[in-house]
Amino acid sequence: EFGGMDYRKIAETMTGAGYKMNHATARNVFLRAMKKLAEPIHVMYDRDSSEESIMRTAKDPRFQESMFEIMGDFALGRSEDEIDL
Repeated sequence: EFGGMDYRKIAETMTGAGYKMNHATARNVFLRAMKKLAEPIHVMYDRDSSEESIMRTAKDPRFQESMFEIMGDFALGRSEDEIDL
């Protein structure tokens, strides 16, 4: 739906841009970023903040899609009033 790339495509794109990367590294970098987003959300909503629980959230495609939508809204410069929550 959002034209997402798989890890191999991300690695190819990054390598083409001068950042040598394989698909495993692309996956690790992506999941590390998702964990950084998931952790404060777990804390904010008083959810289990164990490493296992945060990683489960980071790997969840629904969470990833939600983060994509939110970041897209910010990238497009939409204000709070324009964002569909």
